[in-house]
Amino acid sequence: MVESVHAVHRTIVVVDVEGFGHPRRTLPHQVGTRAGLYRVVDAAFRAAGVPWEACYHEDRGDSVFVLVPPDYLKAPLVEVLPGALAEALRGHNDTSPAAQRTRLRVAVHAGEVAFDRHGTTSTALTTAFRLLDAPALRTALAGSPGLVGLIVSRWVFDEVVRHSAVLDPGTFRPVPLRVKEVRDLAWIALPDHPYPADPAVLDRPVPDEPAPDDEAGRTGRAPAADVVTPRQLPGPPAHFVGRERHLADLDRALPRPDDGTCQAVPITALSGVGGIGKTWLALHWAHLRARHFPDGHLFVDLRGFSPHSEPLHPAVAVRRFLDALGVPPGRLPVDLDAQAALYRSLVADRRMLVVLDNAASADQVVPLLPGTPTCAVLVTGRRTPASLIDRHGARHLRLDVLSAAESRALLTTRLGSGPVEAEPDATDELIALCGRHCLALSITARHAAARTGVPLAELAAELRELGLGMMDDDDPAASLPTVLSWSLRHLTDRQRTTFALLGIAPGADIDLHAAASLVAEPLTDTRRALHALEEASLVERRAGGRYAMHDLVRAYATSVADDLPASLRRAALDRAIDFYLHTAHAAQLLLEPRAAAITPDPPAPGVAPRPPADRSAAMSWLDTEHAHLIAAQRAAADHGRHQTVCHLAMNVAGFHRRRGHLHDNLGTFRVALDAAAHLPDPTTAMRVHRHLGRAHARLGQHDQATEHLHRALDLAEQHGATAHQAAAHQELAQAWEQRGDTGKAFDHAQHALDRCRALGNRSMEADALSAVGWYAALLGEHDAARRHCHAALVLHREHDNPNSEAHTLDTLGLVELRAGNHRQAVEDYRQALTLFRSLGHTYDIVGTQERLGHPEAALGRLDQARTTWREAENRYRDQGRHDDAARVRRLLDGLGPTGGSG
Repeated sequence: MVESVHAVHRTIVVVDVEGFGHPRRTLPHQVGTRAGLYRVVDAAFRAAGVPWEACYHEDRGDSVFVLVPPDYLKAPLVEVLPGALAEALRGHNDTSPAAQRTRLRVAVHAGEVAFDRHGTTSTALTTAFRLLDAPALRTALAGSPGLVGLIVSRWVFDEVVRHSAVLDPGTFRPVPLRVKEVRDLAWIALPDHPYPADPAVLDRPVPDEPAPDDEAGRTGRAPAADVVTPRQLPGPPAHFVGRERHLADLDRALPRPDDGTCQAVPITALSGVGGIGKTWLALHWAHLRARHFPDGHLFVDLRGFSPHSEPLHPAVAVRRFLDALGVPPGRLPVDLDAQAALYRSLVADRRMLVVLDNAASADQVVPLLPGTPTCAVLVTGRRTPASLIDRHGARHLRLDVLSAAESRALLTTRLGSGPVEAEPDATDELIALCGRHCLALSITARHAAARTGVPLAELAAELRELGLGMMDDDDPAASLPTVLSWSLRHLTDRQRTTFALLGIAPGADIDLHAAASLVAEPLTDTRRALHALEEASLVERRAGGRYAMHDLVRAYATSVADDLPASLRRAALDRAIDFYLHTAHAAQLLLEPRAAAITPDPPAPGVAPRPPADRSAAMSWLDTEHAHLIAAQRAAADHGRHQTVCHLAMNVAGFHRRRGHLHDNLGTFRVALDAAAHLPDPTTAMRVHRHLGRAHARLGQHDQATEHLHRALDLAEQHGATAHQAAAHQELAQAWEQRGDTGKAFDHAQHALDRCRALGNRSMEADALSAVGWYAALLGEHDAARRHCHAALVLHREHDNPNSEAHTLDTLGLVELRAGNHRQAVEDYRQALTLFRSLGHTYDIVGTQERLGHPEAALGRLDQARTTWREAENRYRDQGRHDDAARVRRLLDGLGPTGGSG
């Protein structure tokens, strides 16, 4: 900045991090927060059309002030900048640790600023910082769910805001500015959660701001001597840890200043599965923020999920609150509505906290809601309070399990740091076995604390063996199965059955269509049952329309399923398996219609498979349901459905090959081989041995590969199965190629071609022609290779087989490369890549990419070759093929430094 004795009129923007010095924000977090602040401010100024580098700015540790040159308009700094700050800050908070998330106070002023060798000199700059320190701005931001609080000076409001074509001045609120030596009027706005527009506010007199220690100013009224101040909160919970994000969310329930901007009672509803720590969190927060509610705290256990009684009637709860507020029995009205009205009158305009714990329904809660926004209400319960959200504007916070760090902290607070630090691996296993569930961890900690001489590893082994049984106890409140059982009380019989059957369904979660087949109900009825379970916090709705259970809840659901008739359980599991099998078969038909696995038997009654619409949808479904298909195969094997086991393996083999799931492919066919031994038809064994040989070959396990392939060939020859002989020879050709014997590979490919021709199967002949062409190319017989491949291409296109067409084009690329026709080789390889990409062949793409780099390099297109090989190297590493990646790395090193022709 050039030193000048002359003052220059500039717009002044000061941005401050709220709560920068909070004890939770350690030095590394402060460093990360400041880095985020500068990214946010830079992005926001650019959005306002002001380049960051055009401004003078100084860092003040937890804030930054910016002086905008006079040639930039002031309006965007009020119209655009605050909203852009909120948007950029939201992105920062979404991707940052909890201790680095923040909110911002922003002040905008304008005035003369002088510069000398010591820095800036300006009364206007001092005023801008006084604006930022206004208590009213802090209060407004504390009471807002938004991320940014904006304050502008009287001058900026009169000259910019009042005349803006973008801003509504009625969304600003006037406040008297009384900070140190500054006495003026300022205007506050909340850019990302604005005040309701109120044109009258522009003409309304501004009240003087009360002194901070003035009781009337804090409460909004003089305290009445005859008013009872209830203090009903139970004691603060012991051993509380973590939940930083939720505590910050709950802070939004703090009452706003009484400036007429808030018309609704701030209600926060905490929901979650039994034992997840809702009351634990609610009471901790209530005690933490008790000073914000000087007029008292009301608490009631509504017993929505209690082992000993029915839910508390709202009339009883209202009567208890009236008693706590000092209402004599003789003044109590008779009916519930009148009692609720009296209750609302007594708490009107008082700053009180109302905690409604363990609610079963909104009917229990509504009569207990105050009618004034100066009170805050915190509701806990297992059910999602839909009507509270829809009708009363409640904010809903769903509690999930603790993080791994929070779980470790909980065990440390209960057991001390010694045992936890002495057995870190056993501690991690205990946390995993408990699924980071609050009550499960507390029960486990209680067992460990009572058996101080027993190592944690021994406790983990016991928990691993007993599972949910170790969480049981004679005390209902300390027994996880009992606590979970209370959630079933409010469900219908059909909903309880759905819950139980979800516990035995294959896979970690389930979508609506699979669930409908599991329970043999229409989609609408199934959706209704799942919604009821979601409201009861027994299942969680996740992205993509999927439903999941916590591991311990699933274990409990499985125990509930044990009480169902065995025939009902078996039928449900059969339907789920059939859903996955038949949908996978439909997907396989789309991906490889000429080589699809054999058609399975019709599905069981009540099953509604979901055939994908096209190849892209088929790959997407298989990607999503991959783990469920493997789980369905295991379930089929456990129940002796041997044909189904083999069908599932063969219907996902093409997907496994395309995605490079080599070990999963091998595993499914090992299970299928055991199942095939129970089947009378030898063709299934032929298929399985052949697939196993291919799976071993792809993993470089050559001896096992040829063993299974020769077994498949022997079986085919014994039973005169010519088509299976051809397929076995084709697989043996690939296996011998991988072993480095191209001659044997060529012989097997020729045997396969002879058998395909004998069959008269033109589609199989096309694949065999392509294979012979490949091995001829490897042997240097370019004319024969080219001839076979072109003949194969004609047949592939005639039979609409893009998968084999891509492989044949790849072979032609190799033929032309070895023949020195580099331009044609590049063209063939690129056509192959286009087809592979359209088919989702992530595994096969990379080999073609590696081969494409050679003709590109030979043509002097070094930059293109370098790009091709870098992508191939990255793909190889992503697929765990590190030897292949190293080979490509050597090719890249051989190209020399960058900067070649392209």
